[in-house]
Amino acid sequence: MELHPFRKARNLKRRTKIIWILTAAAIIVVIAIRVNKPRYSSPPSTPPNNNPPAQDIKIIDSREKCDIFSGEWIRNPEAPYYTNKTCWAIHEHQNCMKYGRPDSEFMKWRWKPDGCDLPLFNPFQFLDIVRGKSLAFVGDSVGRNQMQSMICLLSRVEYPIDVSPTADEHFKHWRYVNYNFTMSYFWSPFLVRSTERDAGGPTNTGLFNLFLDEFDDSWTSQIHGFDYLIINAGHWFTRTAVYYENRRVVGCRYCQLPNVTDLPQTFGYRRAFRTAFRALENFTGVTFMRTFAPSHFEGGEWNAGGDCTRRRPLGSNETVLDGATLDMYMTQLEEFRAAEGRGNERMRLMDATQMMLLRPDGHPSRYGHWPEEKVVLYNDCVHWCLPGPIDSWADVLHHMLKMEARRWYEEKKKKKMQ
Repeated sequence: MELHPFRKARNLKRRTKIIWILTAAAIIVVIAIRVNKPRYSSPPSTPPNNNPPAQDIKIIDSREKCDIFSGEWIRNPEAPYYTNKTCWAIHEHQNCMKYGRPDSEFMKWRWKPDGCDLPLFNPFQFLDIVRGKSLAFVGDSVGRNQMQSMICLLSRVEYPIDVSPTADEHFKHWRYVNYNFTMSYFWSPFLVRSTERDAGGPTNTGLFNLFLDEFDDSWTSQIHGFDYLIINAGHWFTRTAVYYENRRVVGCRYCQLPNVTDLPQTFGYRRAFRTAFRALENFTGVTFMRTFAPSHFEGGEWNAGGDCTRRRPLGSNETVLDGATLDMYMTQLEEFRAAEGRGNERMRLMDATQMMLLRPDGHPSRYGHWPEEKVVLYNDCVHWCLPGPIDSWADVLHHMLKMEARRWYEEKKKKKMQ
């Protein structure tokens, strides 16, 4: 039956009103979702360019002249800025919270230099600074530990895609598409060419041949297109090794081979850095040498029951750098200064040794695997839990890149005036 024109108009009006109400409700819901959406839940399709160009980066004079590597650890209740559940990049053996570490206070500290305040890492500003650039980590598994910390901190803005040419976990390339930024990792624990001579060796940690005057092509042939390089090495030099120069045996570290002179580990360490710095003489980017991060075994050596069970940082007046750690640190510094003296002006010192000496609480210890797992793993007092203390290395790197941007701008301005 056909409706009366009046009733038809009234029904049409009612339907129109309902449509308007539903539309308004939908708009309100969308607005509410956007307002309450977590700040770092996912990256924007076009990242905001909220940060100033290099000439406008503000660095307080006291901070520019400050020794950022001398200081104390102070509480930071806002940390951590990611968790083992929000970041997939954490290596299993450093995933301390997953494997039952009972305390969490070790994550709630930040590094405070004596003469200034070091700003916390800003992932948005960092990615703007490195937009269109590339950064490579070269060294051992502590360098990989640092790279994974960076991936987790940057995940508040964007996750990278894996653009590695092979499936080899020792050589990784990560691409931040929205920022045209690449971060890479090259495994080279000795920095120079090496081969494994004996999988066991005198200490069951492997006996290695180190060719102390030869480049490790796995990284030296790959890094010349990079803008920034972070180089590190240390803990592998405690292993037994046979040292070669000019393809001839010149000595060894505890190799127990007949007629081979036993030499201190700093012998190989010094020459390896000397060769690595020689490989970087024609590198046009900026090299950051990160100094040795000490281990914290107490109650025995790493293979004799040693562990790291402390639950808070130390104060700078509670410990001193000494023994083999001091020798390794001074060796690095001396070779770094020598390389500077040979004219390499694009080298920077990332002096992490003292700040990490104060963090015996930040290692995985036994929390890198389940207790019931049948694995031969010793207490890990070498690497660092994630989240954890080495997240502060990002604060340091961010500051150093700001300084680099300022230096670049000042040099450019000076050339224009000439």
